[in-house]
Amino acid sequence: MSAKRTLLAFVISTILFAACGKLIPTDGRIDIIPLPGKVTSNEGHFVLKSSTKIIPTFEAEGMQNALAFWNDVMLDVLGQELIVEPGAKSQSGNITIVQDGTLGAEAYRLKIDKSGMQIAASTAGGVFYAFQTLRQMLPTAAFTEAGGRIEIPACEIEDAPHFEYRGFMFDMGRHIFSVQEVKDMIDILAMHKINKFHWHLTEDQGWRIEIKKYPKLTEIGSIRKSSPIGKNKGQDGKPYGGFFTQEEVRDVVKYAAERFITVIPEIEIPGHSVAALASYPELGCTGEQYEVATWWGVDDRVICPGKELAFTFWEDVLTEVMELFPSEYIHIGGDECPKTYWKKCPDCQARMRREGLKNEEELQAYVTKRVEKFLNEHGRKIIGWDEILQGGVTKSATVMAWRGPQYGIEAAKLGNHVIMSPKTNCYLDYYQSRDVKNEPFSIGGYVPVEQAYALDPYKELNSEEQKYVLGVQGNLWTEYISKYDHAMYMTLPRMSAIAEVGWSYPNKNYESFLERLPHLSDLFDVYGYNYAKHVLPEKQNPVAEADAEQK
Repeated sequence: MSAKRTLLAFVISTILFAACGKLIPTDGRIDIIPLPGKVTSNEGHFVLKSSTKIIPTFEAEGMQNALAFWNDVMLDVLGQELIVEPGAKSQSGNITIVQDGTLGAEAYRLKIDKSGMQIAASTAGGVFYAFQTLRQMLPTAAFTEAGGRIEIPACEIEDAPHFEYRGFMFDMGRHIFSVQEVKDMIDILAMHKINKFHWHLTEDQGWRIEIKKYPKLTEIGSIRKSSPIGKNKGQDGKPYGGFFTQEEVRDVVKYAAERFITVIPEIEIPGHSVAALASYPELGCTGEQYEVATWWGVDDRVICPGKELAFTFWEDVLTEVMELFPSEYIHIGGDECPKTYWKKCPDCQARMRREGLKNEEELQAYVTKRVEKFLNEHGRKIIGWDEILQGGVTKSATVMAWRGPQYGIEAAKLGNHVIMSPKTNCYLDYYQSRDVKNEPFSIGGYVPVEQAYALDPYKELNSEEQKYVLGVQGNLWTEYISKYDHAMYMTLPRMSAIAEVGWSYPNKNYESFLERLPHLSDLFDVYGYNYAKHVLPEKQNPVAEADAEQK
């Protein structure tokens, strides 16, 4: 046989092996998190293989991103992408995508039988979420063993999120993470059908976003000369800093959008601003030279709303922020703003007299309303932590309830939109086990997976008031989290629980969640995610790597 014919025979045999190689069987279980709205299991299965084609029958913004996601999964399990043939005639053995305008923007229907798969959606977002569900339906062995054919159980799924806002907050102010680590977290959110990434970018301990009009914010404000040891028991004496350039911000925003996630930036106004004051001390009530905070906690030194310069600063910063983030919402903080300096500041007291403000709480409300008016004029809306309720708030402001559900209840009863994020259920920097000696050092508190899952966004609200609840959010503050491996450990699987509350609220069931979680955790293993295993007794639970300097 000639060398040419030998090579041809090898190529043909390779193709045949890919098409008819090892079969990865399904166990027939459909363990999806977050829980789909309706799942009907049928007999039989579909065999996914390299010859399977993807046939989209309609065009929609973002469709290429949805298809690219699925083909990335195919590279992992089949070693190659599937052929995409837009508008081709549907035939047996393929994945057909059809449009159904009656479905909501994030809803989808999925039908799988031995002849193929059909995804129905009204938008590319619905298609993307169908593919997220399909990824969880693949047997774990498909990711770990070489096989040319993969069984997927026959079923029909009808699915849509209950809440329009399903979020996760990642604090960069205390510790900053790399662009790649932020992207990795965004991938984790996409797996859970989370659609909002709240990026906390400014703090007392560091300013993390480049603002070209105010270069000192990053030249000075992004670096602290030292960090606390433990709970402010001492200082490590090591300079710490970093920030995201505007180009890096655009890259992250684009990456998230390709995964149907909106990035919502947070610029703290008017508190948590020592890093800004260190950069531009004229923004403070006293004008003294500040240093970027080197300890954790709430600082009395906040920006002075008695000075018109403060509003010029905020508007200039927000103008650049709006150019970087297309999000409808801008988070303006508003939490933990001591009024100590305002009470004795001549400029603040003069502002209060001119504006007819009764107290310093109303002065902060004046700040919130004025900043909101500026953002509204540019087509944006504000979100603020629940302290913005103090002193009065406009009906158009959205309240993020963190101190407790009662503040969200209060806001909803006032007719304000609400995002439920109470620390009792949603603070992912809290301990998740009572055995704190065998957990990484944490700020305190206790939020096990069951408590995260127990979040009830509608608690004590009647049917009319429930309409004001936009959704839910998990928050990861990073005073004691400087490593990404640690961040993942604190996030998973508690974020899985909160994601199911947001997507599957009417049907959520904790016992069912625990039955489905092992399969999702297998996927965590496939992707190398570090996660806590307290509710997964069948898996070992090594102690997460804690920051050595904080032990």
